[in-house]
Amino acid sequence: MNIAYWIVAGLLALFYFYAGTMKVLRSRDQLRPMMAWVDRIPLPVVRALGTVEVLGATGLILPPLTGIAPFLAPTAAIGFVLLQIAAVAVHLTGEDRRIILNVGLIATAAMTLWLAIRL
Repeated sequence: MNIAYWIVAGLLALFYFYAGTMKVLRSRDQLRPMMAWVDRIPLPVVRALGTVEVLGATGLILPPLTGIAPFLAPTAAIGFVLLQIAAVAVHLTGEDRRIILNVGLIATAAMTLWLAIRL
């Protein structure tokens, strides 16, 4: 279980760290080709979302690695499940109906949660 957690959580953290960093650092024009929804959301909200993603990615890795506040790993996984449920809603209410990545991220975050509880 321990190895499975590190593989799944590591990949999920890597994805969210990259995506969150892009949302924090890039302009709306740079984000638009990858994220069609950025025009419907205020830029400060996009930046805040990116910050939350980076913090969540850190929460998946550092607490289990250091043994300090290990409850934060399942909390981060729950946060990512909720984040992606909201993302599906945003995609479905807009013109962009591509939610396959979001559904995959929900499943991966749920698997990470299940494995984090068993650490």
